[in-house]
Amino acid sequence: MQALPFSIIIPTWNNLPFLKLCIASIRKNSACAHQIIVHVNEGTDGTLEWVRQEGLDYTYSTRNIGVCMACNMMRTKVRTDYILYLNDDMYLLPDWDTVLAAEIASLPNNRFYLSGTMIQPHNRLDVGILADYGDTVENFEESRLLREYKNYTMRDWHGATWPPSLLHRDIWDLVGGYSIEYTPGMYSDPDLTAKLYMAGVRHFKGLSDCRAYHFETKSTGRIRKNNGSIQFLMKWGVTNSYLRRYITHLGKTFIDEGVGEVPSPTPSHKHFQTAAKYHKIRSRLKAAWALLSGRQFGPIEPLE
Repeated sequence: MQALPFSIIIPTWNNLPFLKLCIASIRKNSACAHQIIVHVNEGTDGTLEWVRQEGLDYTYSTRNIGVCMACNMMRTKVRTDYILYLNDDMYLLPDWDTVLAAEIASLPNNRFYLSGTMIQPHNRLDVGILADYGDTVENFEESRLLREYKNYTMRDWHGATWPPSLLHRDIWDLVGGYSIEYTPGMYSDPDLTAKLYMAGVRHFKGLSDCRAYHFETKSTGRIRKNNGSIQFLMKWGVTNSYLRRYITHLGKTFIDEGVGEVPSPTPSHKHFQTAAKYHKIRSRLKAAWALLSGRQFGPIEPLE
């Protein structure tokens, strides 16, 4: 399957060694030439100069404005039909784009949200591969990773939500991209998933054979975080965990019930409906407590 050109958007914040490696992986391991767009937050480590020297498309802010606004700014530079969101500390592995292209070709419309599968050295997410090939540029075992990354067996999974993530530009525009009230970005990924679901998207699929190594550099440790879990709850009336468990079924082996469908429990699975009911009640109690206790969403720092 021939790959399609994508517009790859990468927010970065003074993380130049990882950004260089990320872009090198795109150039080395892609089946076709993709548009690369970088948002440079601050860029005091030489990132801005390097991006200009490389001739990359970019947007720029003098301070860190978070991933939500950065991604929406990069949308203005997009030249292809498909937008792929990528962290700057990710290394894309061979065949990543041909796998995505084959999935797109199999679908009758653009109402989908796709994720690749991450390989991480330390923390296992709801779905992914735990394998250590280094957590810095200096100790990265690239050659060993390229030899072994296909050896990890898993199946496609439900609940696409995090990068590398791809959607059609028209669907991005339909829901307005990332919600900037989540700045600097905690819980903006599940919020986008919820917006897509409300807009009629039902094909949330993680592709096992589209793989990326994630270094887990944790740029979020350098920032004052927004209270994303409470923001999500107050906005949608349910917790993020409810969305994952009972709506998108994050991590479950993918079962194709037809385009426009997400997996649903059989009538015999009464425990599923009961669990969902109690989870929703708990969500409402948590929301009431947040209001009564005056929990703050913060921080709000508008651009000057």
